[in-house]
Amino acid sequence: MDIATIIGIVGGFGMLFGAILIEGSNPMSFLNVLATVVVLGGGTMAVLGRYTLGGFLHGVSNAFKGVLFYKKISTMKLIDQIAEIAETMRRQGPIALEQVEIDDPFMKRGVRMIADGFSAEAIRASLERERDLDYERIHHGHVIFKAFGEAAPGMGMVGTLIGLVSMFGHMDDPKKIGPGMAIALLTTLYGAVLANVVMLPIADKLANRAEEEGTNRSLIIEALVMIREGKNPATIKDELASFLPLHTRHKLLEQEAA
Repeated sequence: MDIATIIGIVGGFGMLFGAILIEGSNPMSFLNVLATVVVLGGGTMAVLGRYTLGGFLHGVSNAFKGVLFYKKISTMKLIDQIAEIAETMRRQGPIALEQVEIDDPFMKRGVRMIADGFSAEAIRASLERERDLDYERIHHGHVIFKAFGEAAPGMGMVGTLIGLVSMFGHMDDPKKIGPGMAIALLTTLYGAVLANVVMLPIADKLANRAEEEGTNRSLIIEALVMIREGKNPATIKDELASFLPLHTRHKLLEQEAA
């Protein structure tokens, strides 16, 4: 589970709650059913209207999986594991790769293709297709939550107009002016909070996930193709160093030099 996302969202709401208490207001006065229906319900319907029902539900489901249950794999660990696989291939041949324990399903599939005798071109084509499809899956969730983030403030403004119309329509009844103004202000607040504390952070997180996973899978593809072509494990490790951040790359090169 990605703890940073949980901390960010819960902490954001916590800061808002703390600000309300410090200001001396009653937190219950900031709760309004109509404002919730307009912003959350209206925003959901606005986004749903852009997609099929299946595509919408699938995108939301994949988004939550990508944010909450994404397991980040260290690029350095990937390179070390690939170097071990390359060494096994060089010493014992492709058949021995069937006995190698690999946790990552993507890498495991590629290694199995090497053991089964697929050509380097076939391995590259198959794995690149799978990488691109997985990227689209995560990116679809990003697009949906970005749309949520765009729709929420807009629906907040719609709620504000509803509240103002209600308020001006009851100017002869002072008791109804306050509730109308509350709806007008709270819908704007709800829209801004929902967009900036929940929807847009999740959308950006998914974009980062897609980029990280795409980079790691590109590394795996290049590595497995080089293993299939019979390159030396040390050469493979050196070439894969380009996928590392600059400071980590220098550490790797220093370790090899030592």
